[in-house]
Amino acid sequence: MRGAGRGDLGMVRFLSGVAWAGLWLAVIAVALATRPPLPVDETRYLAVAWEMWRDGEFLVPHLNGATYSHKPPLLFWLINLGWSVTGVNDWWPRLVAPLFGLGCLALTGLLARRLWPADGTAAAVAPLVLLGCVFWALFTTLTMFDMILAFCAVLGLIGVVEAWRGRRAGFALLALGIGLGVLAKGPAILLHTLPVALLAPWWGPALGGDGPGPRPRRWFLGVAGAVAAGAVLALAWAVPAGIHGGEAYRDAIFWGQSAGRMVESFAHERPWWWFLAVLPPLILPWIVWPPLWRAVRGAGGTLADGGVRLCLVWFLVALAAFSAISGKQLHYLLPEFPALALVFARLLARPAADGERRFDQAVPGLLMAVLAAAALIVLYVPLPLRLPTDAALADGAWMAAVMAAGLAVAAVPLSGLVKRIALLAGLSVVLVAAIHLAARPVLARAYDLSPLSARLHAWEREGYALAHSAKYHGQFNFLGRLQRPVVVIGMLTPDVETWVRDTPKGKVISYRNDVPADPPNDFVQPYRGRYIIVWDRDAVAADPSLGYR
Repeated sequence: MRGAGRGDLGMVRFLSGVAWAGLWLAVIAVALATRPPLPVDETRYLAVAWEMWRDGEFLVPHLNGATYSHKPPLLFWLINLGWSVTGVNDWWPRLVAPLFGLGCLALTGLLARRLWPADGTAAAVAPLVLLGCVFWALFTTLTMFDMILAFCAVLGLIGVVEAWRGRRAGFALLALGIGLGVLAKGPAILLHTLPVALLAPWWGPALGGDGPGPRPRRWFLGVAGAVAAGAVLALAWAVPAGIHGGEAYRDAIFWGQSAGRMVESFAHERPWWWFLAVLPPLILPWIVWPPLWRAVRGAGGTLADGGVRLCLVWFLVALAAFSAISGKQLHYLLPEFPALALVFARLLARPAADGERRFDQAVPGLLMAVLAAAALIVLYVPLPLRLPTDAALADGAWMAAVMAAGLAVAAVPLSGLVKRIALLAGLSVVLVAAIHLAARPVLARAYDLSPLSARLHAWEREGYALAHSAKYHGQFNFLGRLQRPVVVIGMLTPDVETWVRDTPKGKVISYRNDVPADPPNDFVQPYRGRYIIVWDRDAVAADPSLGYR
């Protein structure tokens, strides 16, 4: 498509959009059909949204009757907004975050057009490259905050580029991205946007276009104004919420969402190089695709490209910051994946990346086939490995489908950059969909809390009080549409005995490694290699140890 006309590029972008939107729809449909809301994170966020709806309390989020300060309210507001139209249901809450993932794909293509107006190819393939990253395709199915944060980051950076090019609405977009980002996941949005804005004098002049860009004083005043406006947007919720929620909640949202997060950074402790070690598998299949490596080798002078500079600042500053703290989670870097996709798309679209070879698809295709074959061997061939008990339930036939798809991709030579990238993105989606389908029996047995939640709902309607042994994350509140908080017991002696004394009619939810024959229980459900057992209040009164974890 080198030298293609404007009309041809428009058609290519349209077909590319159909491809990535269709692939997104396919992976989301499979995820919704096969995977229950996963405890404890997804079920916890659904519980907060449910209590907001149930109690009509939209200013201060609550979990199990207590104020919930760990996350801002944007996700919960959006879930409730959808319910106000559709009524309370299970499917809308699980679409909210994925829809932001879809929007992020679209914004990534838009940002590519703003960075490289003359390069229609990069804009066409950037969303496909992003969705093609196996980690992104998997994470876009989850009900969590990071996909919303990624959307806000890309929106804000589009505003930065627009502002540098002299468009007045640019700083307003940056402010909107920052404000919504704070409402989505706190001040972390600044790490994903502010370094790019502050280093604009380095990457901005290299963008090209009209003039040298804004004067430094005017630029930094504009950035400061956008940050202040974004803060005002967030404070429009935080100030009244802090007043309404009380002193403890106020301290939590103003301190816990900023400096308090540094305390949490010591959880999940990992070495400084951990992100560097895990990043390559997260960006499969591109990390093993020969055309990308040829493009990298032929990328002399790429640092003179202002768009590439912007993306490197975006990615490297966040990588360095997250590597410097001891606590590390894979999803911390999710808002930086659009930066990688943009750089990859730009490199692949350059003339230096020309030279298609017949077996370019063979490396990623065969790798996927080998990984699928390895999964089949682990599942079905006797080996001196001890797998989790529930893993034996996995439907390995879907891994055979991945193996077949990988071999087909390896064997089918395609010409045209967009076609080849779309094919590999499709292979990633097949892998993620197959993982969901293969894991469906495992998830139904060990992670689906709907059966127990339905029983809890029935018991609550019959007048039983519900208690939970040890720490409770609200995992039954939404699925069971519970109307009252679940009492937490078993934390300190003698709280079990106290609850039994004060509760004439109740049920206790506990966790055990096995199911004792005596006393008789009221409900048993396998759960993550253990069992959830529900005891009647009278059984716990006779043996209080049943209520302690």
